[in-house]
Amino acid sequence: MARRLVPGQDREGFCAVSLLPSAAFGRKGFELTEFGRAARIILGGDCLDKGPSNLAMLDALADLRATGAALTILAGNHDLRLRLAVTALAGPRTPMTEHIFLRMGRKILPALREVFDRFVTPEDLAALPDDAACLARLSPGPDWPATFAAAARGRLPEKAIAKEIRKLEEKRGQFAKALDRTGLSGRELLAAVLKCRDVFFAPRGAYAWFYEEMDVVARMGSLLFVHAGLCDRMCRLLAEGGTGAVNAAYRAGAEAPTLDFYFGPLANLVRTKYRASDWALGEEGVGLLHRRGIHMVVQGHVNNHAGQRLLAKQGLLHLEADVTLDRASRSLEGLDGIGAGATLIFPSGDVIGLSRDYPRAKHFAPGRAA
Repeated sequence: MARRLVPGQDREGFCAVSLLPSAAFGRKGFELTEFGRAARIILGGDCLDKGPSNLAMLDALADLRATGAALTILAGNHDLRLRLAVTALAGPRTPMTEHIFLRMGRKILPALREVFDRFVTPEDLAALPDDAACLARLSPGPDWPATFAAAARGRLPEKAIAKEIRKLEEKRGQFAKALDRTGLSGRELLAAVLKCRDVFFAPRGAYAWFYEEMDVVARMGSLLFVHAGLCDRMCRLLAEGGTGAVNAAYRAGAEAPTLDFYFGPLANLVRTKYRASDWALGEEGVGLLHRRGIHMVVQGHVNNHAGQRLLAKQGLLHLEADVTLDRASRSLEGLDGIGAGATLIFPSGDVIGLSRDYPRAKHFAPGRAA
């Protein structure tokens, strides 16, 4: 089935693409329209989600790359979650890492099921111990709360340590139920996680390009694109070194992510909701952005069901451009039909917001706002 590129949107992002079946094109892959050839396409993060077609989505994205489209892939918290979980489980077992897969893994289980079905071989399974031993490797030991608290002291705030311990207890039961729904045994799940390391993070892995090409911020004129939001520290880094400095710092930290990185200012770019527990954005950071000519953030991460929204957060203009696409999330959120949407930003400053879940197009016009 051929696919025609039309303006669209990713799971929690902006300026991305939707895929429409079109038998008329007579070949597989994408055919860029004139609009598609002229546009810069930004995938705003959280490409990897609850499924059930994560790998098919990446295959479609590879087809889009092959057209030579001007494509930017931004990191989302879901994409970071997969990397953190796989890195922790595939690396040395320490008090700071042994709980991370259980902590992060529930929402990536659908993707792991897909990896198992497509890539795991009988030889991969034969190389692993029995099911009980594999399940034990997936979970922290009984003394983990005490050893984690001791290891994290001085590295994480006390409130974060207590919250991490409390969250893990909440997630044990949730994880067991979610794993049962996948139909995977502990041994099969561990094989899928270890295979993810080869598929996503080995130099010639099938989807290594996805993380290798991933940025965390992008700029077009006075607009800054980021999955979640900013803090004063990242505004200073942007002011001093531009998007290149921020992307380089994020890429270096995400290469072997730790909890320190996850709770730090770089990962705050994909996690913040401007809560009291997040890294703060205040007058200093907003002033730095304005002096560098950045006047609006375009973000995903906020789950709206009434189309795109334009609003001020922490004194900085934000365009929330979230559309829920994947079937699992739509079902969980009570949304019917196929998810689709578009956030189109034109050189004039006009923004057209389209969403399958809102009955009207929204036109954000600079002159009208003034």
